Amino acid sequence: MAKRFYKEVDVAPRDGGYVILLDGRILKTPGKQALVLDCQSRAELVAGEWRSQRDEIKPETMPCTRLMNVACELTPPRRPELVKEFSSYCKTDLLCFRSEHPRDLAKRQEEVWQPVLDWAAKQHGLALLVTTSIKAPQHTESSVSAATVYANGLGNVELTLLLHFTASFGSGVLALALMEGYLDVATVYAASRLDEVFQNELWGEDEEAALRAQNIGEELAALAALIQE
Repeated sequence: MAKRFYKEVDVAPRDGGYVILLDGRILKTPGKQALVLDCQSRAELVAGEWRSQRDEIKPETMPCTRLMNVACELTPPRRPELVKEFSSYCKTDLLCFRSEHPRDLAKRQEEVWQPVLDWAAKQHGLALLVTTSIKAPQHTESSVSAATVYANGLGNVELTLLLHFTASFGSGVLALALMEGYLDVATVYAASRLDEVFQNELWGEDEEAALRAQNIGEELAALAALIQE
């Protein structure tokens, strides 16, 4: 773990964007590119993570820095692959798979998940089918195309966020709902854990698992602050 090697952290305009200055030196990505952020608010979030480091730099406490590094360095050459990945996730979206039993769980899935699917269909043309089978339903080509069009229209930061949230929630639709401001991050995270929470209510929750879920929730909340209105 690296020792903190700087005293001052500043944000400055540069090359049409904003950079982070550590004692006057531009912060760079792991690949040695200058980390140029597209807006001041995002730059301030990254700068805040660097200011909060104590004697040692702990990358695990810097989710915004990590994501912006990816968005700056890795996402641009991988855009077609990432767009395709998002569309593939939607084909097997968490919200499409419903339980038949117990009925209480099935009812909760319908109440929490279906309104989000209905919103995605109405607002974005992403009309996904549901099933009680382990086999993914056969979604229409227009729905898959809608997912592709949406992802393809995003900037590099937004696309990186979309894919990260999709993987975290197991759902492209929940990620979309968060990105578009339909639901807040706490509501989306709770929806993604609906099955897990139901089981915990029946059998109790492991302390270690609870702490892990809390840590993930805090990191997702930090990353959600990167979403621009």
